[in-house]
Amino acid sequence: MNKLRRTLLAAPLLLAALGGHALRAEPLSLGQISDFWNGLQMAEGTFTQIASDGTMSTGTLYIKRPGRIRFEYDPPEEAMVIAGGGSLAIFDPRSNTGPDRYPLSETPLSIILRRDVDLTDERMVVDHRSDGATTQITLQDPDHPEYGNIKLVFTDPPMLNQWIVTDNAGGQTTMVLNTLRIGGRVPERLFNIIAEERDWQK
Repeated sequence: MNKLRRTLLAAPLLLAALGGHALRAEPLSLGQISDFWNGLQMAEGTFTQIASDGTMSTGTLYIKRPGRIRFEYDPPEEAMVIAGGGSLAIFDPRSNTGPDRYPLSETPLSIILRRDVDLTDERMVVDHRSDGATTQITLQDPDHPEYGNIKLVFTDPPMLNQWIVTDNAGGQTTMVLNTLRIGGRVPERLFNIIAEERDWQK
């Protein structure tokens, strides 16, 4: 797998600005964070991604839980990552063989895209701490730690600020959300990998 594919597979994600929040001594509870995710059914925003080598890129993010997420990367990358139908597809404009596909269940994204997120299941929680300004929680599939993990960073009241995905090779990708609008309507078509593949080949 080339560098772009590794980056995009790990990629999926950054979120919301840190400013304007009071310092807090105690971390947000696992129940509070679970409630945030279960209340986030649809969302749209813009992100800045920082790859493990320091390379930065920007784009637009769409979420429709359960099981669906889409990253559209701005030029010059012009790549896409789409999760839908139980698969994760990476569209690389430099490839002439179509998208690379992986089972969504074998990526850390599957943890936060599931229908019901219950972080009080401590088998899933690797780390849970506060630095005084943010709450940081690291999650992994307890049955398959080899799939990597995802670290979520929240401000209080609960708002996702960024996340860091560590892939199965140890590479890390940070995504910071510049804007995030929760709610609204996100078209189902955005998560149709087969339809997107037809359009991509035109």
